[in-house]
Amino acid sequence: MFSAPQVNIYSADVVRAVEFYREIGFEESFRTPSEGIPIHVELKLDGFTLGVASVQSARADHGLDLDLAMPGRGMEIALWTDDTDAAFARLVAAGARVLSEPHDWLGTLRVAWVADLDDNPIELVQRRPVG
Repeated sequence: MFSAPQVNIYSADVVRAVEFYREIGFEESFRTPSEGIPIHVELKLDGFTLGVASVQSARADHGLDLDLAMPGRGMEIALWTDDTDAAFARLVAAGARVLSEPHDWLGTLRVAWVADLDDNPIELVQRRPVG
């Protein structure tokens, strides 16, 4: 049985990544170690949990072969919003790289993509009224 799913992303600079996600509304709920430079921090937003883990720790502690030079690495974070254009502008102003400008899709959605400070993709999604 599974419970409490979350997405973990790997960062070369956990502190910098955590500050980026705090800037857009996430709140820290867990950190290890509790003092000093963290190797893993969990943040929550609207019931969603995002883990930010140290690349160095993943390699040293878990033997993971991670390459941050490969953008995306097969994951993205999807964030629903009431205003894709405003959210897009806010993230770009916070340092996110543009992957796809806001645009309408499937007649009912407005979507855009940015990359966070470690080049992990973030999809911004807004449900638009039909008609």
